[in-house]
Formats: sequence, C-alpha cells, structure tokens
Amino acid sequence: MAAREACLVCQIIGNNIPSKKIYEDEFAMAVLDVNGANPGHCFVMPKNHYPIIEQVPDSEIGRLFQVSNKISSAIFESLGAQGTNIFVANGVPAGQTVAHFTINVIPRKENDGINLQWQPKQLSEEEMSTVELKLKEQTKNIGYFQKDEKKPRMHAPKQKTISEEEEEYFTRQMRRLP
Repeated sequence: MAAREACLVCQIIGNNIPSKKIYEDEFAMAVLDVNGANPGHCFVMPKNHYPIIEQVPDSEIGRLFQVSNKISSAIFESLGAQGTNIFVANGVPAGQTVAHFTINVIPRKENDGINLQWQPKQLSEEEMSTVELKLKEQTKNIGYFQKDEKKPRMHAPKQKTISEEEEEYFTRQMRRLP
C-alpha cells in the first residue's frame, strides 16, 4: 500500500474520512481537530503528501503559513480567543503522530490548562559555541530558496486605499497586542 493511501491525513483530504473542513484551496486544507486541545483547534495541511516539513517545497510552506495566519485571525474574531499557539510537531520525538506534515493552530485563553512549557537547559559557553558552529556550517547556504515561476505583469498594480472596515479590523488587531 502506498504511503498516500495509508495516510490518515491524505484520507481526510480525499474525503474518504469525514472531517469538519473550515478552509480549502488548491494547495491547503484546514480542518478541526476531533481531539483538539481547545474548541477550535485546527490542523492546516498541504494537499500533497509530505511526511515532514523539510520535504515541503518552499512555495507551499509559505502558503501553509499564510493560511495558518488567517485561521488564527478567524479564531480570535469568531471564538474570542486571547491567543493562539501555532506550531509544528516535526518527527515522532517532537510529538508527530501521523506521517503527514501539519500545522497546529490552537485557540488559547488564560488558565485554559494547556501546558506547552519546558524546563530551560543551561549549556556551558563551550557547548553553546559548539552548537553555534555546527548550525552555522549547516545553514551557510540557507539563502537559496526554491522559486516559483514568476508571471509577467502587464501593468503596475493600482494603489489601494484602506477602507473604514479594514481600518477597524487593524485597530481591533492592534488592541490584541500586548
């Protein structure tokens, strides 16, 4: 059986398993987590099968996080959340339970009982320097990204003004900031 056929998330995307779909476009889908941490806990996932984040093309990962951002805003507006956690469990040791990349968007309220805290680990200066050098070596070519094919523009975009409705939205969003 192919990985895609056995994948629970792919089965949801293919409508073979019922879900509470809240968003869908040609690249991404967002569904409510049936075992969510809080009401409104969503998964944002690529429609293509990628087990971990490193396998998701740059163009798709950007789109997935754009969708996650919009889902987070919708959670604030419609559910009255005071915050959201947006995270990826990447690999089994990180808590990934299905081999399909997903982004969790979890509504949060003060004292909701969800604990995403950890005990800080104190490293010596030598350990920090060793980790720094290893990461610098692996990330020295990080400036290379996969490019989408650019479509030629026929004319310059029109200047856009902010409507009163958009202005009110921005004002509400700014009030949420600490």
